[in-house]
Amino acid sequence: MMKDLVIIGGGPGGYTAAIRARQLGMETVLIEKDRYGGTCLNRGCIPTKAYCQNAAVLRSIYNSKEFNIEVGHVSFDMAGARRRKDDVVTRLVSGVEKLLKDHGVERIKGRAEVIDKNTVVVYGQTIQARNLLIATGSIPVPPPFPVMNLEMVVNSDQLLDLDKVPQRLAIIGGGVIGLEFAGIFSAFGSQVTVLEYQPDLLPAMDLELGKRLRISMKKQKINVHTGVVVEQVEPAGNPWQVTATGKTGSIHVEADLVLSATGRKACTDGLNLDQLGIAVDDRGFIKADQHMATNIEGVYAIGDVTGGVMLAHVAAAEGVAAVENIAGLKAAVPYHAIPACVFTSPEIASVGLSEEAAKAQGIAYRTGKFQFAANGKAVAMGEPDGMVKVLADEQDTIIGLHILGPHASDLIMEGTLLVQNRMKVDDVAGTVHPHPTVSEAVMEAVLDVKGQSLNLSPPRRK
Repeated sequence: MMKDLVIIGGGPGGYTAAIRARQLGMETVLIEKDRYGGTCLNRGCIPTKAYCQNAAVLRSIYNSKEFNIEVGHVSFDMAGARRRKDDVVTRLVSGVEKLLKDHGVERIKGRAEVIDKNTVVVYGQTIQARNLLIATGSIPVPPPFPVMNLEMVVNSDQLLDLDKVPQRLAIIGGGVIGLEFAGIFSAFGSQVTVLEYQPDLLPAMDLELGKRLRISMKKQKINVHTGVVVEQVEPAGNPWQVTATGKTGSIHVEADLVLSATGRKACTDGLNLDQLGIAVDDRGFIKADQHMATNIEGVYAIGDVTGGVMLAHVAAAEGVAAVENIAGLKAAVPYHAIPACVFTSPEIASVGLSEEAAKAQGIAYRTGKFQFAANGKAVAMGEPDGMVKVLADEQDTIIGLHILGPHASDLIMEGTLLVQNRMKVDDVAGTVHPHPTVSEAVMEAVLDVKGQSLNLSPPRRK
C-alpha cells in the first residue's frame, strides 16, 4: 500500500512532523533506528538539563551562607545523577512513543535504506510513499587534533555516561555544548579548562554575551583560553596534557579527561544521497529550500541534517512546515526570530540580530540595556549578574534581544514575540510588567532604546 509520507528519523523534527501529518489526515510511517526523541531527548537537551539541575542545586548549597544557612558535609554521587538522568530520559521517550501511538503513526524500528524517492527498505521490509521526509539529524565530529589514546578524549554523547567526576576536565570548544558542560562539571567538582579557537566565546551569538559570561566563569574558577589551536593530546605522567598554541605562545593543560566539542556533521548513512541525486553542500549537509524541499520532487529534509540552526525547536518547526507544504498549506519558518538558549550559569538567551550581524548587514540600529543588578527580584534571588540588551532599527522596530542572567531561557519568549511580530519600542512601553519579576528588566531595556528607562540614572549632561 502506498503511504502518503515516510519519515526517516524520530527526533524532535521527525516525530513532530509525523504527528502533524496525522492531524492533516496523511497515512504516515516513521522509521527510527534508535530511541524516539533523537539527539535532543536522548543525548542532548534533556540529559544535559537534568545535569544542569544537579549543578544548580549544588551551587545553591555552596552559596547557602549568603542566605544565612549553614550546611554540613556535602557529597555528590555522579553515578546516582546518571541514573536520575536516565530515568528522566526514559520517561520522556515513553511519552513520545505514546503520542505517536495515540495519533495513529505507523512506527518501524530499524535502519532505513533509501532505494528511490518513493521506496525505503528496513530490514527487508519495503515501504512505499508518495513523499519522503529526511530527519536523520547529526553526530559529533571526530577530534580535529592528534590523539594518542581515544579513551582519554570523549564526545558529548560519551561525557553524559560517566559514573565518576574527572578531577581535571579540558574542553575543546567554547560554543554552546562546551560551555554548558563546563558549568555542569565545574559545579560537580572538576577543575575545568575551556580552549576555544575563536577570539571570543559563543562566537555565533552577540559577542557581548560571551564577554560577560567569561567574567562569570572566572568567578566559578573555570579557566578559559580563547584564540588558541589545540595541537595534540598526549600522556604526561599520570594526567594527560593538552597542548594548544595562541598569539602568546604554547599553553599546556593537564587533564584526566578531554571533551571534544568542536562541531557536528550530518548523519546520512543509508540515505544513498548520490544515487538519488539529492544536492548537498560542501560540508555534506542536505540542501533544502524555504519549504523544506530538496532538489528532488517529493523529497524533503529538516533539522540538523540540513546544516542550518541546530536546535530541537527549529527541527520541530521545520517538520511542521514541511508537512504543511506537502499538504499545500504554504508554510514557512520565521528564521528571523529563532530563540537560542545556553544553560550556563548565568543563563544566556538570544533572538534576532546581534550587534555584529546588524553591522554586517549595514542596518542602522540603537541599543537599550538594563543590568540585573538594578532589578529587585534578581538582587533578592542573589543573582544580580548579567543584563538585557535590545536592538531596534531606525524605525524603532525591535530586531534583536539578548539576555545574560537569571531565567534568561524563559524571558527570551517575550523577545521572540517582539522580534517575530516586528513590534515597535512603543508597543512594549505601554505594556505593564508585573513587579517584582525579572521580566521588568526586558521592559527597562526596551525603554532604554529611547533613553526612557524609569530605573536607570540619566546620562550626565555636559
